[in-house]
Amino acid sequence: MTSRGTVTIGLAGTGRIGTAHAETLRVLPQVDRVLVTDIDSARANATADALGVEAVPDIDTLLAADLAGLVIATATDSHPDLIIRAVDLGIPVFCEKPIAADLTGTLEVLRHLENTGVPVQIGFQRRFDPGYNAARAAVRSGELGRLHTLRATTLDPAPPPAAYIPHSGGIFRDCGIHDFDMVRWVTGREVVEVYARGANRGDPLFAEAGDVDTAAVILTLDDDTLATVSLSRYNGAGYDVRLEVLGSRANAVVGLDHRAPLRSVEPGHPTFAPPAYRSFMDRFRRAYTEELTAFIGVATEGHENPCAPSEALEAFYVAEACELSRAERRPVAVAEVRGRKAVGQHL
Repeated sequence: MTSRGTVTIGLAGTGRIGTAHAETLRVLPQVDRVLVTDIDSARANATADALGVEAVPDIDTLLAADLAGLVIATATDSHPDLIIRAVDLGIPVFCEKPIAADLTGTLEVLRHLENTGVPVQIGFQRRFDPGYNAARAAVRSGELGRLHTLRATTLDPAPPPAAYIPHSGGIFRDCGIHDFDMVRWVTGREVVEVYARGANRGDPLFAEAGDVDTAAVILTLDDDTLATVSLSRYNGAGYDVRLEVLGSRANAVVGLDHRAPLRSVEPGHPTFAPPAYRSFMDRFRRAYTEELTAFIGVATEGHENPCAPSEALEAFYVAEACELSRAERRPVAVAEVRGRKAVGQHL
């Protein structure tokens, strides 16, 4: 594929992340024109007016435009249809994770993509964060020695909008999946078993949606390295995303900077300097820009895909195993989830 110079990019979904993506796309030098749409046309129009991009009335109009690529930032349950419609028209796709709300839908999309040569990049922006890249390099170089423990946290300062929860896929598929991807990506190992617990001590809307607002997970990797993942929607101190990679020789910690919302109570020791990160966009703004820049290269220059759907599937298997573990209160082998889906059973 050759470069088309400056191009037109379509964006479906103008909620929090969609609006942030539109704001990024409009300033990328490779992008000449940004078209946005949303099931809520008033919201799309407001986003377009605020950012100086163009709103179109519906997804049909958007897909009929001469797009070099489509960015999908709609509700999770709409992702499969939009991905398939776009690739069938030959339009490269960037889709926010997850690919679908469940594993069956995810596998159906991947099977469809096998018959096309159209690239689809999934949004795991932490792969573009300098800290995670540095941790990955430290692991791969051997400077940490043998890894014995990883500790990952994704702690939101406040819940997402209430309307988002029933369509999110749940805390493991929506939130923890980033940590599962990073454990795999940083270590180069696969997760073979999970044990997950969840709790609801906040707004009842999570329980009403069959979800939890706080969770803890133990992951066992294929070389017996242990990892823990902590998740919460109610971290009042601020947005706290970290990964501690601990080895027999040294360690590497991602997210431990002056804005990490950690308060030491040891006398005479400094604490973080406010303000803490307010949100994922505040913490990962550079990574989101690098991610979309990479997508433009994938769509227009044929660059290597930094996060193909097959990679997203592996993290989704882990998330699905966590949901089963939480529901049945037992350890679950990731192979069990693969096996159930292989024979057409449902979780």
